[in-house]
Amino acid sequence: MTMNGKKLSILIVVLLVADQLLKIWVKTHMALGEAIMVVPDWFQLRFVENPGFAFGMELGADWGKLFLSLFRVVMAGAIAWYMWRLIRAKAPTGVLVGFALIFAGAVGNIIDSAFYGLIFSESTPFEVAHWGDGYAGLMHGRVVDMFYFPLFQWNGCPDWLSFLVDSNNYFFGAIFNLADAYISVAVVYLLLFQYKFFNSEEPILS
Repeated sequence: MTMNGKKLSILIVVLLVADQLLKIWVKTHMALGEAIMVVPDWFQLRFVENPGFAFGMELGADWGKLFLSLFRVVMAGAIAWYMWRLIRAKAPTGVLVGFALIFAGAVGNIIDSAFYGLIFSESTPFEVAHWGDGYAGLMHGRVVDMFYFPLFQWNGCPDWLSFLVDSNNYFFGAIFNLADAYISVAVVYLLLFQYKFFNSEEPILS
């Protein structure tokens, strides 16, 4: 059983709407750096803005931001083309759903980068953003991140593993968004449960 293009498109739209509604709510209701405790000592909504790649990683200054934004666009286009080939080849539903998650995650962060700088005012620790009065040009907006899971403090973390902790030594201190989660979950799922499809000797996409 496989999924057709219409159903896959609906899934992608639903994923994108969920990602954008959450980001817009955070952007227009929380000051930069503000936190809402969801589960004490475990799960917070903490508003940060990421000028670079996923999970808070960055590359360069303005040129790095532009490069990453354009790179996302190119990758999203490549993924869309590959999904079209997968649909034509009647690939398994699990494979199509995995790539739909990756595509929705990529496009979700592209929307932030491309348009948030144009349509929102700048978020600060003292002021919640509002519609209008853009703070950056096209493709130079900042991605909204909000999920924070400070699992436990690792005070003795060796330097070579410092990327696993945040500035307060909390393990897995990365703050990420729904789009990042889509991509991460999809990649793990495809590697663990759909590897037979990619290892197939049949020329499925020919």
